[in-house]
Amino acid sequence: MAEIATLVAPLARSGAPAARPAGRRRRRSQWSLHLVLIMCASLMVLPFVWQLLTAFKSVSESRAVPPVLFPEILDFGAFERFFATVPFGSMLGVSVLSLLLRVAGQLVICTLAAYGFARFRFPGRDALFLLFLVMLMAPSQLFLIAQFDLMKTFGLLNTVPAIAIPGIFSAFGTFLLRQAFLALPADYEEAARLDGANAFQIFWRVMLPMVGPTVAALAVLTSLYSWNDLLWPLIVTSSPDTMTLPVGLANLQGQYGTDYPTLMAGSFIASLPLVVIFIALQRQFFAGIASSGLKG
Repeated sequence: MAEIATLVAPLARSGAPAARPAGRRRRRSQWSLHLVLIMCASLMVLPFVWQLLTAFKSVSESRAVPPVLFPEILDFGAFERFFATVPFGSMLGVSVLSLLLRVAGQLVICTLAAYGFARFRFPGRDALFLLFLVMLMAPSQLFLIAQFDLMKTFGLLNTVPAIAIPGIFSAFGTFLLRQAFLALPADYEEAARLDGANAFQIFWRVMLPMVGPTVAALAVLTSLYSWNDLLWPLIVTSSPDTMTLPVGLANLQGQYGTDYPTLMAGSFIASLPLVVIFIALQRQFFAGIASSGLKG
């Protein structure tokens, strides 16, 4: 026994340091990966920082060549000019109302359509879903003329519903939620059906809560798109009472010159709600994107 102990002890001592270089290499690779991610994140934040710095510059500093990075003094005049030039309260109300209408309508329609495509079998289901996929391949500008004619026919031009209604139909939202419903086992539906639940009760009380993170992710994506949408509100609205924030910011650009500090101050103020929405729902957003999967 003493001989065995004397043989094992040197082997254990000789094998212990071998794990340290591997651990060090792993830590070095992690540090290098984090360094790359920090550099990429800095590049993403850089435009936002430049926007904020420009908002505090004077007009001459914003047009200086070579560019001036930091303003000599913090000038809040751009924020005062923005609120004096733009009807901020009216445009904020229109943007929020159109966002709520679009998000609520899209969630209702997309969840019902996605559940139908994922769980029900009916003639033409696959062909109809193929049309949804074709709509994803077509640019949204292709439907502008038809959508404008519909809004004009129904007398909805220069109204908030005209801004929101075309956005409540989303092929991408239907596809995303369909993938989430397909990832759920059918055992939950069978158990609820044995308990006497009908189709709508199964959808509302069993299946929909289980895809809550994906619904939250779709709500975030729709909110971002609705808040930043410029082209469609610019087409269907011409009255200051129905202008959204992106349209108001676009009107700050002059034909012969632009007050860049005022424009950047308005852009900074308009982007704050998006930052708040994303921070509040970031966990649900990433969980929803991850859980939707690619099941076909």
